[in-house]
Parts: sequence; structure tokens; C-alpha cells
Amino acid sequence: MTKTQGITLIGGGAPGGESLRRALSVAPHLVAADGGADAALALGYRPELVVGDLDSLSDAARETLGPGRIHHDPDQETTDFDKVLAAVSAPVLIAVGFTGARLDHTLAAMSTLARNPERRLILDTGEDLCLLCPPELDLRLDPGTRVSLYPLAPLRCASNGLEWPTDPLRFDPLGRIGTSNAARTGPVSLAPAAPQMLLLIPVASLDALLAGLAEAPSWPGLSQIRPDLA
Repeated sequence: MTKTQGITLIGGGAPGGESLRRALSVAPHLVAADGGADAALALGYRPELVVGDLDSLSDAARETLGPGRIHHDPDQETTDFDKVLAAVSAPVLIAVGFTGARLDHTLAAMSTLARNPERRLILDTGEDLCLLCPPELDLRLDPGTRVSLYPLAPLRCASNGLEWPTDPLRFDPLGRIGTSNAARTGPVSLAPAAPQMLLLIPVASLDALLAGLAEAPSWPGLSQIRPDLA
């Protein structure tokens, strides 16, 4: 499925109605990962497509949606999140219901972000928006807005407009991390050295994030990144 507008992806990890409404307001096409279809139907929404190994999809959801909307992918080497990503294309993807209910699913979703650096993929956790930071990103955030950076590997990240500058730091998941920083007056600019930095900001900053992403360059796919970064 390819769309010129954004696509909202829904998983089965107890997505909240507010998160789903927020995502659909800017990414109006709804695609479910396996049991996420049941979650969508319970919230009053009908997915346009369901993708997954279908081990979590209920018989009731199958009957409601019909076979034309359901795509079975039996691969057991990939998650349902990976499967649904492989089936869709859009300028921006907002994923709800892939974090929160189980920590292992949350960690798997973070790995999916890291494996898809070329995608404009945002996780809405209900509290935060989480994404792999692009090579350059400018955000117009209100002063005091929380800006958290979490490295997936050792790397540097240049920045402007943060309460605590990051330029001199060497980030490392086993050492220096960058959670609970904050925006100062003026725009925040971020430039990680590699596609290995997670950015987390409050859900109230969704419009600012989408505006920044619209102007930001993209990382290449993993196959085009230096072997030491892939």
C-alpha cells in the first residue's frame, strides 16, 4: 500500500484512543499489524489493511474485515511491526500500540526504528513521540520542552538550542546518555553523526516534529550505510 498522505500503524499493545485519534488527524490511513486490527475495531476504527502472521487476529475481526483486507505473512524471522512496514509506503508513518503493554515488544519496536533509518517513522507511546533522529533536524519547541536523546551505539550529536549542549559529548548506551534535556528559547537543532540516536519529545510537540521532518534530510537505507554503522 502506497499513500501520498501519512499512514497510521496500529499494533495490539493496548493503544489509547487519544493516541490513535492524534495519529489519524495527520496520518489518515489506518493499517493494522495482526491483532492491532482488534484494537482498532474496539476503538471504533476499521483498518484498510491488516498484515502479520495472524496469530493474534480474532475470528470476529476476520469476519468483520473480510479476506480482501487481510494479508498473511508467515515469516517468523520478523515481527509484525516489520511485516506491516514492509507492506506500506508513505511520507510519514505514525505507529501506536507498539509500546507500553510489554517491555519486550517496546524494545523490539526500538530495534525496528533502527533497522529502518530511511523511513519517517514515529512511535506514539501516549506520553512521548519516539523516532530515529534524521541527519539534521530543526524543531521549534516551546522553552522548557523536554528533549531526550538516547544512543543506540557510541556516537556524537551536534546541537543548538538545548539547555545542556551536546557537542562535546561522546554518547554511549553503556555510558553517557542524553535523557531529560530541554529546549531553550529559539529553535532546537540536532545533527547526530549516524542513524543511531533515538529522539523523544512530548506528544504535544507533534506538529513541531512533523514540520521539522518535512524539511529534514533522510538517512540512506542500512544497505547503503558504512558497514561499521549497519
